[in-house]
Amino acid sequence: MTLPYLLLDIDGVLIPFPAADGSTPPTHVRHTVLPTGRRPDDSVPIWLDPSQGRILTDLLTNGIVTPVWCTSWRKDATTIIGPLLGLPDFPYLDLPRPQITTSHPDGYLWKRDHVDTWLGRSPAVWIDDDFTSLDHGWAAERTSRGTPTLIVQPDPHLGLQPEHLTKVTKWVSQLPTARAV
Repeated sequence: MTLPYLLLDIDGVLIPFPAADGSTPPTHVRHTVLPTGRRPDDSVPIWLDPSQGRILTDLLTNGIVTPVWCTSWRKDATTIIGPLLGLPDFPYLDLPRPQITTSHPDGYLWKRDHVDTWLGRSPAVWIDDDFTSLDHGWAAERTSRGTPTLIVQPDPHLGLQPEHLTKVTKWVSQLPTARAV
């Protein structure tokens, strides 16, 4: 078996959404960034937890997963977010830019059709805050067909926590190992 992909979202995972009162977790540091296509006077405030860079780097450098950004930040994930967290460089999925008004136009996360095609029969861990029950069903169906798939869904106001990565590590350790050909 090949290494499972680790598909990593950003908004609601690495950048938590503010609470109703506008607060963000005290562990997060504010940054002002300029995503691709925005005017210099139209920067974006984001909040990142520096410790997430360290714990993600530990996971990514131990060779148990193949990381891929799976986010609407697209290339900016590799040029803005990753460097701010001190993450090693890794690729991103070039997701489409659908004209939608909800994250779930078909009842499930809009990224899923693209991800499903891209993954093929590769095992995967997908960390995103915006899954529905249909996405969890999709992961269970892939797994039952012999393609191990784990969905990890952080609280979008707290973001990625160490226990999420512990879950990933434990899940990967239980996968069948690659067989020599």
